[in-house]
Amino acid sequence: MAYDDSAFRRRDNSTTDRLGRDDFGPSAYESSDYREPDTTESTLGMHQHRRVPPAVLDDVFDDPDHGDPGRDRMVVHIVWEIVLLLAAGAAAYLVYSQDSSALRGAGLDSLLVLAAALGLLAIGVGLTLRAGAVNLAVGPIAAAAALHFAENGDRGLVSAALPAIGAAAVIGLALAILVAGFHVPGWAASLGAGLAVVVFIQQRTESVTVQGDFDPTDRSIYIFGGVAALGVLGGLLGTIKSVRRAVGRFRPVADPARRRGRVAGLLAGGAIVVSMILAAAGGILFAASSGTVTPDPGFDLLGLALGAALLGGTSAFGRRGGVFGTVLAVVLLTLAIRYFDARNWNVSFYAIGAAAMTVGLVITRVVEAFGRPPSARVEPDPEWNGSAGSETPAGWSSPRQESWSSALPAQPTAGRTDPWDGDRWGIAR
Repeated sequence: MAYDDSAFRRRDNSTTDRLGRDDFGPSAYESSDYREPDTTESTLGMHQHRRVPPAVLDDVFDDPDHGDPGRDRMVVHIVWEIVLLLAAGAAAYLVYSQDSSALRGAGLDSLLVLAAALGLLAIGVGLTLRAGAVNLAVGPIAAAAALHFAENGDRGLVSAALPAIGAAAVIGLALAILVAGFHVPGWAASLGAGLAVVVFIQQRTESVTVQGDFDPTDRSIYIFGGVAALGVLGGLLGTIKSVRRAVGRFRPVADPARRRGRVAGLLAGGAIVVSMILAAAGGILFAASSGTVTPDPGFDLLGLALGAALLGGTSAFGRRGGVFGTVLAVVLLTLAIRYFDARNWNVSFYAIGAAAMTVGLVITRVVEAFGRPPSARVEPDPEWNGSAGSETPAGWSSPRQESWSSALPAQPTAGRTDPWDGDRWGIAR
């Protein structure tokens, strides 16, 4: 066949315009087979044209194995923090009505130092809670650091504090390797580490008088302000979606024994080390603000710190938490302790911690129920589906749906002699 055969040439008897169209209709270049695909709508992997909401596009890079896609709702935290603020105000009024000197002068200074020390422990526990590897050794670490500072305070603040903080960091690093490297529950590993620290505490059988002349009450407002700023700054960073997900990546989403990756392990391990350092600093403040330190396992401090973190709105399951909640919960518990002292009620720290933890666990359930990100729903095109009220399952992994039936109608078998008869497939012989 020659190249100039009529089959390869445009019809000569038609008049064409400048766009290549002739008298007999659209040219070959305007055939529907060569039209560009419509980019205004996306099928999202299904035979349905859908409009993609911005929320879905914002969540497209979320780790599908990390949990619910989308941004956590913060309204539940805001509401609860308003409740905590009102409760702290009521507690302050009760304290002032019983002993007005507790909220001014030297009484206020000691109260602020107590709140700062407890705040350091609560921030450390809250950080590990968000990381999904709660550290239950912060109480014994704080008690051991307080004993060490009480015995060596006469050497100076820095010389006495650095060994305690360094030892806490080393223990935290060993604990982080155990938790993140072997991927074991943080509560179990940290409880074992706390029991080992108690052995050090039990070497002292009598109360230790604090040595040295360091008095944190002289600068109480700055110490408490710094601790409060640390807690609020951490909460603000936790509202950023990428930071929130990265810190809480160690939180299990399916099988708890499944490894969550190197990044999750590194962040969880780093949170454990930081919590140990904060616990040691809090123990030093406890010792410096009191005259004597009694050898105690420190689990009462753990109860107060864990109770404050949970009461502040930090989820016991990890990742989720508020902004001002931990600081407000610490203030509330500190005022409650001072109120009990003003009324001469001998209420144990264990009882206060247990009550705070109980309420905090209820708040955890509320946070998990109302703080989850809203489901990203993709609405189908009613013109394509034929029904305006139909709904499309949310997510990107919906099964492929066909608009025709793949089942062939049954054909009569009477009178057939060949089982491979082509009549079933509509092929004429």
